[in-house]
Amino acid sequence: MVCGRLASEIGYQWCSHHADSELITLDAEKLNGAFPLSKTPDLALITDTLERLSHQQGEELLGQLRNYGTHRMAVVVPDDSEWTFSDFIALGFRRQSEVQTATVPLTLFTYNIDTYNHKRAWNNPDNWANPEMWDKARW
Repeated sequence: MVCGRLASEIGYQWCSHHADSELITLDAEKLNGAFPLSKTPDLALITDTLERLSHQQGEELLGQLRNYGTHRMAVVVPDDSEWTFSDFIALGFRRQSEVQTATVPLTLFTYNIDTYNHKRAWNNPDNWANPEMWDKARW
């Protein structure tokens, strides 16, 4: 799935070399009509989009893509954008790379559902609610 001019170019190039892939293009001007999605995309590339949307619309776009099960997302924003590092971290993204282009510096943020919420040793039923106290005291 792609949204934005640069993302569309990259997506088109990828699909032209991978016959088994399918390209879904989101129109940044008509995002409300894009959801629900007909398929769950494996990857969503977003460029040249968030800086044209209000902050709330951008959060809704990224949130809806995540909520509809998009496995991975890559978002490129210029450094002078209203979007900050904290905005992306709050949505579960990681900063991957910073690139200096001929005109503006860009930052790549990624989201991967497989690494979004890593397993923690304490987060299992054995460590919940003091199991050693069960049937010993009244809660």
